[in-house]
Amino acid sequence: MKELGKVGVLFGGRSAEREVSMMSGTGVLNALKSRGVDAHGFDPAERSLAELAEEKFDRVFIALHGRYGEDGSLQGALEQLGIPYTGSGVMASSVAMDKIFTKKIWLYHGLTTPKYAVLNGNTDLAQAAENLGLPLIVKPPHEGSTIGITKVTSADALPSAYQLAATFDEEVLAEEFIQGRELTVAVLGRGAGAHALPLIEIVAPDGNYDYQNKYFTDDTKYLCPAPIDDALTQEIKTMCEEAYRAVNCEGWARIDVLLRASDNKPFLIEINTSPGMTGHSLVPMAAKAAGMSYEDVCVEILKTARLKIATDSK
Repeated sequence: MKELGKVGVLFGGRSAEREVSMMSGTGVLNALKSRGVDAHGFDPAERSLAELAEEKFDRVFIALHGRYGEDGSLQGALEQLGIPYTGSGVMASSVAMDKIFTKKIWLYHGLTTPKYAVLNGNTDLAQAAENLGLPLIVKPPHEGSTIGITKVTSADALPSAYQLAATFDEEVLAEEFIQGRELTVAVLGRGAGAHALPLIEIVAPDGNYDYQNKYFTDDTKYLCPAPIDDALTQEIKTMCEEAYRAVNCEGWARIDVLLRASDNKPFLIEINTSPGMTGHSLVPMAAKAAGMSYEDVCVEILKTARLKIATDSK
């Protein structure tokens, strides 16, 4: 693996998902080292961009989640520093980080996503609840890992749900609740070569796939490949590949999907351009079902590292 050069694994960071990123990055770092890669950990919350430049990494693996790592800001800095990096570029990372903007792009491309409303301090919350119907989901549009999310079952509960989400974002996303099966789909590659891995169905205790059940318990069940017939499986895979390309993602991403119980109609929920790589994470699980080990996935993603902004100087 000498051809990959000196590699930085970026993890930790300053977002609300720092704890998860520490677990992801440690896993990636150990996996790369086990394959003979000259890999080194780097935490942007503790070290500056100047120090990152001084390390003279040949490429970096981004294992950061959330703001300052998954939102395009770090990607822009790496473009300026000339350090090839894994995952999506500046624009795609920024778009995917904003759940509201992502929905607008998917709707433009004719892709199905739940009805929604944007809430702020001037919104008539009662009217929003009436328009979307109850129950509904309220969440901050720039956070992940189920942070700040509430399922609202009565109009009286909407103000407190809004206030919780508003501690993370100025604008809040309220979304039609889709009753059904929870799926996640990993997509690898770039452009026409992007392809979905086997589907995973998530069966959480009491249907509550929250932060604790996502990362720290073994009570959640993961069915991979998901027990869905071949035709519907292919429909969902194709939909997710189109959603990935619509946002112009590359390298890898994970898309969350809800399959409505009443008619088996799939709905796109969100896309993560720097998915978790912890022991509970779903991209490695899907890759395993496709015959790839955790170490294989890490190395393959690392190989795709590149600068996305073309220059005339080379």
